[in-house]
Parts: sequence; C-alpha cells; structure tokens
Amino acid sequence: MKILFVGDVVGAVGRKMVADHVLRIREEEKIDLVICNGENSAHGKGITKKIYAQLLNSGVDVITMGNHTFSKKNLEEVIDELDKMVRPANMLPLEFGKGTVVIDVNHKKVAVSNLIGEVFMVNCTESPFDAMEKILHETEADIHIVDLHAEATSEKIAFTYEFAQRCSAIVGTHTHVQTADERIVDDHCAAITDLGMCGPYRSVIGRDVEEVLRRFKNKEHTRFTMAEGKGIFCGCIVEIDDDTNQARSIKRIQIKEQ
Repeated sequence: MKILFVGDVVGAVGRKMVADHVLRIREEEKIDLVICNGENSAHGKGITKKIYAQLLNSGVDVITMGNHTFSKKNLEEVIDELDKMVRPANMLPLEFGKGTVVIDVNHKKVAVSNLIGEVFMVNCTESPFDAMEKILHETEADIHIVDLHAEATSEKIAFTYEFAQRCSAIVGTHTHVQTADERIVDDHCAAITDLGMCGPYRSVIGRDVEEVLRRFKNKEHTRFTMAEGKGIFCGCIVEIDDDTNQARSIKRIQIKEQ
C-alpha cells in the first residue's frame, strides 16, 4: 500500500497546488490513499463544506484538521456530514465531528486519527499519549495512521517512539515548515516531524511577508493577510508492506511552482 500525505493546505494558493499535483502524483506513484491536512484551507484558517468537497475532488481521500478546525462558525453544523474528515480527538469542543475514521483500502481496515499536542497549544483536553492509547484500545483496524498536529518537535518525536510498534505511520503537521527527518522508526513506523505546507512560497508560513514583519518590528496589530504568488507543495509518500502492515519506506516531497 502506498500513501500520499499532504502537508497543511494554506489558502487559495495551497488549494491550487493540491489541485495541480495530487491526481498526477497519485497516478505516477500508484498511490492507494491520500491524506491531507486541511485546517488552514479556507483563507488560512479553518475549512468550509465547499472546500472540503473541492479537496476530495482534487484526489484527497481523508482530510485531517488541527487547532483551527472550528474557525469557520458554521462548521459545527455540518461537520458530522463530512465523513472523510477527522478533527483532533483531544481538542474542545468534543461533541462535533470524529477523531478517527476507519476506511477500507486494498482489503485492509485503515484507521486515520487526528490529535493535537499539549505543548504551546490551547483547547487540548488531554495528553495525545493518553488519547492515542484510547484510540488503539477502542478502534479495530489493520493499520493505524496518525496526524499529530503539534507545535513542539520534541513532543512529536517522543510520541512517535511511544507508538512506533503499534502504528504504521505518524506524521506531524502545524508548523508549515517541512523537516528533513523522514525515517522508519523501529523497523515498523514511517515518521516525519512535520510535512510542511501547501501554500504561497514567498510567505511567513503562508502569511504576507511585509505584514508579518510590521507585526514583529513595530508591534503593529495585523490581520495576517494571506500571501499570494507562486506556490509550494510539501508532503511525503509512505509504502506499507501488505503482509506485515509495517512501513517499508518514506520519501519526502517538495515541489516549487515555476
């Protein structure tokens, strides 16, 4: 089984990069499953039902989220209809959406779970370590995959070592900066600390450079306007052995628009 993981989609430029590349990569690499983080896909903060459908039409199978899941007010009203979306299982509010989805891929039950970290994050209800133990205990699946949406690299790496023998892939999201530490942990689990983002290349994690500079230098209150211009596509491809359910390989992807 080959899985394409797509980093945080940021705004219109990020959505365009997904539309431009996912179906092509899917065909060229013979991808079986595409998992994409969409928590910044609606103008840099949150997601809408329309954008959810747009990402699925661009070749995405499952959308993971993060701390901005409920930034768009009406999402709480429709999230239970969006059956290919998971939100952090350990983040308030808990009564909307689901933290794990189980899908059938190549006659395997694949559980895709979404969690947030505790360090430097808000609205976290419990440790991602405790939340993941509950998911593993309650969810019947052949393969477990996790998007840990977290700020601290140390927390993401520690989480990976804790669950490497029980998960086939653990990827980090949230910082929008791709890390160069893709690896197979304990001969079982594919891991990368952060997938990076799909969004405007000349930006500060997707935001307008000049505006962010004014905020840092002049303490100016700004709106975090989205950057425009050419995009970047970040993610990775993981191959999982069909017999053992263990990860065989992980390959980082970074495509800059010409």
